[in-house]
Amino acid sequence: MSSDNGSGSGDGGEGAPPEQLALIRESVRGARAPRAKPRTWRGAALAKELPVARVLVDKGVLHLDRYFDYAVPEELDADAQPGVRVRVRFGAGRHRVREGRREGGGLIDGFLIERRAESDYSGPLAALAQVVSPEPVLDEELLGLARAVADRYAGSLADVLQLAVPPRSARAEQRPSPEPLPPPPAPEAASWARYERGPAFVESLAAGGAPRAVWQALPGPSWAEELARAVAATLASGRGALVVVPDGRDAARVDAALTAVLGEGRHALLTADAGPEKRYREWLAVRRGSVRAVVGTRAAMFAPVRDLGLVALWDDGDDSHSELHAPQPHAREVLLLRAAQDRCGFLLGGLSTTVEAAQLVDSGWARPLVAPREQVRAAAPLVRTVGDGDLARDEAARAARLPTLAWQVVREGLKHGPVLVQVPRRGYVPRMACDRCRAPARCVRCAGPLQARDSGALACGWCGREEGAWHCPECGAFRLRAQIVGARRTAEELGRAFPAVPVRTSGREQVLDTVSGAPALVVSTPGAEPVAEGGYAAGLLLDGWAMLGRPDLRAGEDALRRWIAAAALVRPQAAGGTVVVVAEPTLRPVQALVRWDPVGHAVRELAERAELGFPPVSRMAAVAGPPEAVAEFLGMVELPVEAEVLGPVPIAGAAVGGAAQRRPGAPPAGERWERALIRVPPGRGAALAAALKAAQAVRMARGGGQAVRVRIDPPDIG
Repeated sequence: MSSDNGSGSGDGGEGAPPEQLALIRESVRGARAPRAKPRTWRGAALAKELPVARVLVDKGVLHLDRYFDYAVPEELDADAQPGVRVRVRFGAGRHRVREGRREGGGLIDGFLIERRAESDYSGPLAALAQVVSPEPVLDEELLGLARAVADRYAGSLADVLQLAVPPRSARAEQRPSPEPLPPPPAPEAASWARYERGPAFVESLAAGGAPRAVWQALPGPSWAEELARAVAATLASGRGALVVVPDGRDAARVDAALTAVLGEGRHALLTADAGPEKRYREWLAVRRGSVRAVVGTRAAMFAPVRDLGLVALWDDGDDSHSELHAPQPHAREVLLLRAAQDRCGFLLGGLSTTVEAAQLVDSGWARPLVAPREQVRAAAPLVRTVGDGDLARDEAARAARLPTLAWQVVREGLKHGPVLVQVPRRGYVPRMACDRCRAPARCVRCAGPLQARDSGALACGWCGREEGAWHCPECGAFRLRAQIVGARRTAEELGRAFPAVPVRTSGREQVLDTVSGAPALVVSTPGAEPVAEGGYAAGLLLDGWAMLGRPDLRAGEDALRRWIAAAALVRPQAAGGTVVVVAEPTLRPVQALVRWDPVGHAVRELAERAELGFPPVSRMAAVAGPPEAVAEFLGMVELPVEAEVLGPVPIAGAAVGGAAQRRPGAPPAGERWERALIRVPPGRGAALAAALKAAQAVRMARGGGQAVRVRIDPPDIG
């Protein structure tokens, strides 16, 4: 009530009810003071020494992927040190100059890269608007790594630094980090003695060496402790160590193992589950040198570990290691760059072996770290197969989709503990294959996968060439087959088949970490298998063709990796552990599973890809977007003379309003896109990335055109 109507005094408060006055006072107390805008520093004196700051602005566009010079006001001289976060005014016109300073433009974040005595720019400079924090978060080592990653993936430095440096938390910066602990004693080899060169690897790390190894881990839960001992050996030499794992569950296992081996306070856990403030606090402890060991998920690949002595990556074939944000680097390639940059040890481990890992061994860059065959046989379960011929003769399989052998193994396993049942997740769409021998149907021109179009005609998924008279080069048959996934009702069917046994599921909606050792059926999608106390008594791998038949170059490799990950949770053969895989037993991935020989499978895959010019022997890039934009881009890019363009071909997007999850890199719902693949021979990957980056920068500088997505080393190329 105001004084204008005569019902109150001039201060407007004496006639108000007590409750209203209390609300007014409370709101005044809780109101924050308006945040002052950073000054323009018009007419302010500049720093007497090194008055120019070279800044990387946080603009993730390629045509602005360079440094900009700013003047350093004298008042900011002490805080404006290399590596700190700053705010600058960006976008001011050349003619907006007052008292020797450029003014105008919008405020934008950035990093101060270096201080200089003079600028390369001859005109007047804008001043630093603000030093956000005096905490240095970007050093030369991290900057060099980010630049190398940006160049390799045809991206911008600013985009890479967004992945490498977590968002700021003022409260985390204000809290001091603990004092660093002295190096621990060198650990014993323990279970590393099961491997032929295991003890020598640990001893080399403890002695300050930089061994490089591709580790084929034995089945069972010991891999986390073995990683922890490798980290402990590196810390014993006075150096730091970094371990990157696919997900939070694996990170928790390695975290517990590190705590058991090293004790509290010697390592940091960097995962998204920790929350922004805690994660930034842990990151700062690593940056300040308080902690020398780090374990984390994908984003931890850039962790600023001091005196790096070892970088380790677990299960590099997992999709989680591939970053979804630009420029979409893979953790394996980033750690390879770090190993070369810091000249430190490198450990690439997993229960299975990727083709990229086999290539590292084949080139001599890394040594194999494997166990003798007798150790493998002692640790692995018995693997049995059920092929198409067995299913055709099996009355139970035709009636209930569960072969008799699988039925018997499940029934016997439930007498002794839980049984794991792995089913392919929804969304697996298989590729075309020979109906007789199951050999994948490939293009005669580029060896890409053949796909059936809506009209019924066969066409290559890479180069688009139609195939009118296909026949199988292996057996000469003319009929093709595309298996249909039918595993959605697996849990219900098993529940009816074994009514007295509890059925638990682990998948996208709810992922279980562990299950008890009591008898139960555990139905899981690949990658979501929980760990059973004492191991599973048996395992059942259903619908193998749904995984082997995906239209992906890595289908066989990925199927074997997921099968082995599930089978490794089953007890050893000596303890009665048995695994049944429902897939054609003559196929190479199935045979590798039966023999438990993922290394041999990867070596043979590498030889075939080298013969056909497939990645990783060759380097490949994908260019995707609307047809007109892709054609314009391919017309202007100056590719290396050795480059081969495959396509463009249409790529399918999700239906409008559909329930299917959109795949990374897929077009928006309802839009029609095309994709072209560009392939170059070994040694020309850097030239390809530079050409694509230059063309993309020109298009962005011109503006107004339709967006084109460029991805180096796409994980899914068909």
